[in-house]
Amino acid sequence: MARLFYPAILEKEPDSAYGVTFPDFPGLVSAGDTAEEAIVNAHEGLAGHVALMVQDGGPLPDPTPVEVVTADPEIQLVAITLVGVTIPGRAKRVNVTLDEALLEEIDEVADNRSRFLAEAARAELARRSAG
Repeated sequence: MARLFYPAILEKEPDSAYGVTFPDFPGLVSAGDTAEEAIVNAHEGLAGHVALMVQDGGPLPDPTPVEVVTADPEIQLVAITLVGVTIPGRAKRVNVTLDEALLEEIDEVADNRSRFLAEAARAELARRSAG
């Protein structure tokens, strides 16, 4: 399982939430009411973004070395950090056992059960690795 670490810029403007941007992924933005929440959300956002890029067959950028990352001088920089992401592999069919009531709840909100479970697992793994 390949794991890459991308630099992330954590910022905080007065009277706003914390924001996280990724120099290697223009347009990918995350936020949170606390620095910790913003970083957890950044892990989730990066994981989802990378998963979609891999699914679409697009190339992933090489991570910029953190020591060369600079922040826009007009932002209120809190930190420059690294956010890890596991590069998804190809799909593998597995057999799992779940409570039938839980399956019914999933089916009520998701049009694709496998994708829902994979996204939920990625979000939880990102939360645990950030915390």
